Amino acid sequence: MPDKEKQAAPDTPVRCAVIALIGAPNAGKSTLINQLAGTKVSIVTHKVQTTRARMRGIAIEEKSQLILVDTPGIFAPKRRLDRAMVDAAWAGAHDADMTLLLIDAAKGIDDEVQAILKGLQDLSGKKILILNKVDLIQKDALLSLVETLRPYSNFDETFMISAMTGDGVSDLKPFLATNAPPGPWLYPEDQLTDAPMRHLAAEITREKLTLRLHQELPYASTVETTAWKELRGGKVRLEQTIYVMRDSQKKIVLGKQGQTIKQISMQSRKELTDILGVPVDLFLFVKVRSKWGDDPERYREMGLEFPKN
Repeated sequence: MPDKEKQAAPDTPVRCAVIALIGAPNAGKSTLINQLAGTKVSIVTHKVQTTRARMRGIAIEEKSQLILVDTPGIFAPKRRLDRAMVDAAWAGAHDADMTLLLIDAAKGIDDEVQAILKGLQDLSGKKILILNKVDLIQKDALLSLVETLRPYSNFDETFMISAMTGDGVSDLKPFLATNAPPGPWLYPEDQLTDAPMRHLAAEITREKLTLRLHQELPYASTVETTAWKELRGGKVRLEQTIYVMRDSQKKIVLGKQGQTIKQISMQSRKELTDILGVPVDLFLFVKVRSKWGDDPERYREMGLEFPKN
């Protein structure tokens, strides 16, 4: 743990804030948290509902530690897993010192955003409006969107950014640091995330699975790291299980002559090697578990609370 007395001058208190990022699916929360953290701590795909559990990235700005909580997209839940994800998102916001609402500026205000704006009224702490993807919208349309949002004047500040390119993020980060409440840091200075590496490794593989497969299959699957062994020479051996709901889905994940899962494994292994800084041997297995979406153990592995109904 860093020495707080040495880090801060008497007139510059050490600060620490828990900051929740919320929004509709695909608003760009994971991309923004990776930008703010300066490294990849949350997986990103072009498909909605990629983030399932709360992921935390940790950033340092001057004397402030920013604990950035990436939450699942908020939408009208249909399944038990959907309810668990939405519950996790709102729980993250209620526990935060600050809440950042991301709105896809190119998409505008739809029913999902309207519902989130209504839910924000029950939150305490600072609320910051982030209009994301402003590079994809004309200036007059952006100004019109700002006017539409004017009645929701309980925001402490508004930022217009592109999380993908990083435009505007350099203005957001100092604002968050300045507005963080005084208090000791909760994590060591060199820690970038509080996610266990086993969980992060499973998320990396799930990202490759989601990008590789189409339609509903990524939403009917989950990935768990079942074995992690450090070998001589620094090499790491990982075993992961991909759970799907039907035999037909297992065949799709495996692909013809095992080509699909081979590609997923190669891509995941490459990124895990880069992250860990050591060679990785990755072994993927596919199992059919028809009701994994109703299995409390699977929810615990994903870091979610199991909804009772």
